[in-house]
Amino acid sequence: MPVNSATSFVLSSILTLLIFSGMQMYKPLLTRSPVTIIFGGYLGSVMFMFFVTAIGNLEATLFGKNFQLKLPEIVLSMIISLIASGMVHRICFTTCLIFSLITLYYMNKLSQKTYASTTTVPAPVKGRRHK
Repeated sequence: MPVNSATSFVLSSILTLLIFSGMQMYKPLLTRSPVTIIFGGYLGSVMFMFFVTAIGNLEATLFGKNFQLKLPEIVLSMIISLIASGMVHRICFTTCLIFSLITLYYMNKLSQKTYASTTTVPAPVKGRRHK
């Protein structure tokens, strides 16, 4: 069941803060083995996804439903999630970048599938010429 943009903004902001604080609280656990370091990068990419969602919903609430995210918002979200992952471990930074790019690709693919408008170009009508 979908919620409106304002509610989604609040929910995704809370989830972003929870993931960030969880990454900082469990930093010793996340840096214990190579698998948990990769998991820390994955958590950073999930934080990226929720942060992009929060920014997109904030802009949809302020500027209207037809407003779309642009590159600066995506770059800002990526930088913040990379810094948060880099505060845990430097390999988390790299894996967060990889997982975030994959997440961004699939978010774009899903958005195109859901919201893209399909316009058909009318075929030219050939009329009969009378001589």
